[in-house]
Amino acid sequence: MKTLPADFIFGGATAAYQAEGATKEGGKGEVAWDAFLAEQGRFSPDPASDFYHQYATDIALCQKFGVNGLRLSIAWSRIFPEGVGKVNQEGVDFYHRVFAECKKHGVLPFVTLHHFDTPKALFDQGDFLNRKTIDAFVDYAHFCFEEFPEVRYWSTFNEIYPVATNQYLLGIFPPGIKYDLSKVITCLHQMMYAHARVVNLFKENHYPGEIGVVHSLETKYPASDSKADQHAAFLDDALSIRFLLDATYLGYYSKETLAALDEIAQANQFSYQFDENDFIEMKKAAKRNDFLGINHYQCHFVEAFEGESAIHHNGTGEKGTSVYQVKGIGRRIYKEGIPRTDWDWLIYPEGLYDLLLRIKQDYPHYQKIFITENGMGYKDHFEDGVILDEPRIEYLKVYLEALSDAIDAGVNVKGYFLWSLMDLFSWSNGYNKRYGLFYVDFATQKRYPKASAYWFKRLSETKRIN
Repeated sequence: MKTLPADFIFGGATAAYQAEGATKEGGKGEVAWDAFLAEQGRFSPDPASDFYHQYATDIALCQKFGVNGLRLSIAWSRIFPEGVGKVNQEGVDFYHRVFAECKKHGVLPFVTLHHFDTPKALFDQGDFLNRKTIDAFVDYAHFCFEEFPEVRYWSTFNEIYPVATNQYLLGIFPPGIKYDLSKVITCLHQMMYAHARVVNLFKENHYPGEIGVVHSLETKYPASDSKADQHAAFLDDALSIRFLLDATYLGYYSKETLAALDEIAQANQFSYQFDENDFIEMKKAAKRNDFLGINHYQCHFVEAFEGESAIHHNGTGEKGTSVYQVKGIGRRIYKEGIPRTDWDWLIYPEGLYDLLLRIKQDYPHYQKIFITENGMGYKDHFEDGVILDEPRIEYLKVYLEALSDAIDAGVNVKGYFLWSLMDLFSWSNGYNKRYGLFYVDFATQKRYPKASAYWFKRLSETKRIN
């Protein structure tokens, strides 16, 4: 039977915009999502899981079910409604109450500063394509470090790659731009530069605790042994993984990474450039990251592709509808014999194991890793308060077994945060894709533990994966 370490963090993950609701309460400023979702008219972020009012209930459930770490984000626009300038004290007080409740129940808060929710006033000026947003983000981080000494674990950003690609490649996040890889590369670099500046600020001011970044890393494999497929997988990996890890742990981009970016740029007829001064901050920060957060749900098999970009995002759970082919990179395919969720996400825990071993080998000064998100979106069936979600339990079991194997192989993984603690609002899926340990009746906001919650409780008590 596989086990996990005695000091392991068994966490649940949330995000402000997906859980809090109350988007117009407590002095909160607007974010781009407010108008974007209203224009679509498909679903509303209110009340989400109503964490703004229900946080005490959710944190008490953490203690009851063995969840000793809670990943959450601060909504930047609750603190600075316009992104800069006047502080909203009501928002500040809310987060102090949340952290006090965590302390009361023995739950460690792991706080992300930015989880897809730049204040609208800054977003409308170009978000992180605009260097002024970087300055504003550093000032906001500085305020949080000074204001919330009760927080010991800080992450700068959540999922820089999905920010860039969902905004400027897939077009499923505001501002809804498609196939602009020039903007993708600029956004990736400037967010990594912003990360470096905040890490250096944290370290040079000797704030207590630890700081890192959360990357979404989905392992890429060639669809076959052909050189063409191997190269396509290399290009996809270079943009989505190597770029981020080079920036995080080297402070510059390796020759291999730059060669891949040049090839992608040439195929799509654009150019890019980075301010060389950025690398001064990035190199300084490269060995100051206390931890790496990894969000990992799936991997991809990539084949060579010559043609125009075409992407269809499966946001409804209609299995088999996903399409992902990008000019100058490759096409992602389904591999025979590998199961996938209704949302076409491959269930392949070997991808997590291979990713962790790769980081240990390629970036040996990584210090430690938290799996900050992993879980299964599922159409849970509710019957008289009973939710038997065996497929989710099986998913968690095989991924945690792969994680245990990686730890046995020498990777320093210190915790696992299930996405998500409770059912919540999903950016592109609304409310029909459920991830939580706790079922939320969105009409009444009542919580119901799922079978997976009891399974997770036993896991945290015994450290045994069974």
